[in-house]
Amino acid sequence: MELSKITSPADIRGLGVTELKELCDNLREVFLEKVSAHGGHVGPNLGLVEATVALHYVFDTPNDKIVFDVSHQTYIHKMLTGRIEAFLDPSKYDEVTGYTNPKESEYDLFTIGHTSTAVSLAGGMAKARDLQGQAYNVVALVGDGSLSGGEAFEGLDEGATLKSNFIVVVNDNNMSIAENHGGLYSNLATLRETKGTASNNYFKAIGYDYLYVDNGNDIETLINAFKMVKDINHPVVVHIHTDKGHGYKPAEEHKEAFHFSAPFDLATGKLKNDDEGESYDEIFATEMLAEMNEDPKVCVLTAGTPGVLGFGPERRQEAGRQFIDVGIAEQEAAAMASGIAKAGGRPCFGVVSSFVQRAYDQLSQDISINGTPVVLNIFYGTILGMNDVTHLGWFDIALISNIPGWVFLAPATVEEYLSMQRWAMGQTQYPVAIRIPGGKVVHSDGEVNIDWSDLNKFKIEHKGSKVAIIGAGGFLSIAKETAALLKNEGIEATVINPLYLSGLDTAMLDDLKKDHQLVVTIEDGVLAGGFGEKVSGYYGTSDMKVANYGLEKKFADRYNYRQILEANRLTAPQIAEDIMKIIS
Repeated sequence: MELSKITSPADIRGLGVTELKELCDNLREVFLEKVSAHGGHVGPNLGLVEATVALHYVFDTPNDKIVFDVSHQTYIHKMLTGRIEAFLDPSKYDEVTGYTNPKESEYDLFTIGHTSTAVSLAGGMAKARDLQGQAYNVVALVGDGSLSGGEAFEGLDEGATLKSNFIVVVNDNNMSIAENHGGLYSNLATLRETKGTASNNYFKAIGYDYLYVDNGNDIETLINAFKMVKDINHPVVVHIHTDKGHGYKPAEEHKEAFHFSAPFDLATGKLKNDDEGESYDEIFATEMLAEMNEDPKVCVLTAGTPGVLGFGPERRQEAGRQFIDVGIAEQEAAAMASGIAKAGGRPCFGVVSSFVQRAYDQLSQDISINGTPVVLNIFYGTILGMNDVTHLGWFDIALISNIPGWVFLAPATVEEYLSMQRWAMGQTQYPVAIRIPGGKVVHSDGEVNIDWSDLNKFKIEHKGSKVAIIGAGGFLSIAKETAALLKNEGIEATVINPLYLSGLDTAMLDDLKKDHQLVVTIEDGVLAGGFGEKVSGYYGTSDMKVANYGLEKKFADRYNYRQILEANRLTAPQIAEDIMKIIS
């Protein structure tokens, strides 16, 4: 059928099997055209084309409810639910998000970008349905990679107690972003090998009825399976074996690289703009491999995102048992790191800023209260990182710097970062978080400290008077740009690199009172609970004026970097303009 005529799943429910196969081929072709030009999650969507079509073919959506885990695999779902133009027309590519979004469609139940949540969310909907005496199907679609997350187990555990319709579709492609890790996956492998007949069955053991589909990329087989469980009156797991990247050879052969991809050449699979410049993932991986080679106690942990840390398959092999991927389970990574440190190991947990919030309890209870010298490297902690609402990287300063006991460091240059990282890995007094700067790698033009044990000592980059500008981490560059503009107005501003965001250099702040009337703070994070508020709170009722610049406490989705800077008056010309008004 003509794709442009699909306005809802009802439009495909009268098709025969041959027509549905053609539809899947056409949807896959359109999908590849968009992601090759625009970028996006490639492998997860390719592997679920047939399953998505089959779900909407069998179930009466939106009356029946489908909750997608992570929801980065819903591009085909969006094509079938009234948003096909955002895939057919390049001028409309940005009109839909890469995740489910209730603002776009009634078929999208939640805004979801983090993993392991679907079973719990769907279980809650099933419970609400039952409490109200209603009748409809509730389906949770969860990937095998997501099953490593604690919330997925918790959702399955509770869902098994429901005495009503609850359908969990497990999309098993034997992959997370990279390979899966954890004892659960040996059972999934056994189930695949035995075509679901093994007596040792994880899902049955916790109380689910069970149905296995070996060819999860065959539309007819999937339709028959989903018809078997539709309107079922008890919890059931439908375990479908799919192929990540199915139907596109480069994605089938390079599953990890094509989990998510920037724009690529459709014919070859090669990236269109393969940036050869310096990157912090490469710097981190090179540094940590060197430390591993020197000290067998050093190890790196990741919660299912090795590529973010620069540890591709070859580096993981080189690191051997000193590289630990716990699967998508940040709580486990943080707590395990604490245990490693307690027993004399030297752990470094590398994590994406928006993912570390899932381990808040472990950062506080398991690490800080116990005083274990865990080293945390925070990637994408910046406005310059991922820009969808579920992956914002500007809350980690407020989140972590306010937990007692943590030393929170904010390097502005690669040399500062490497020095801080080496010190953090060598000391055993504190848990240390290092916020890797956003944007392009910047190099120091002077000497860099090598010992950071004298805590909360800020660095004066340039000594002036009247106005002091404190630029934290990657936003030190904005502080310097602002000072240059003020110099044109006859003001020689002091520029300060705070280096530490978990404490204050009170001696320096007191000294500024002698010949400064205004202190300005600039940070790459949310203002509420951030670094600037610590400075404002310290000056309190004194005569020193303080102006804080950062991000408003709100969610933003698919923002433009320049526009959000301007909206928060975070550009050097705006800050300089404000300063002139304040001091005049």
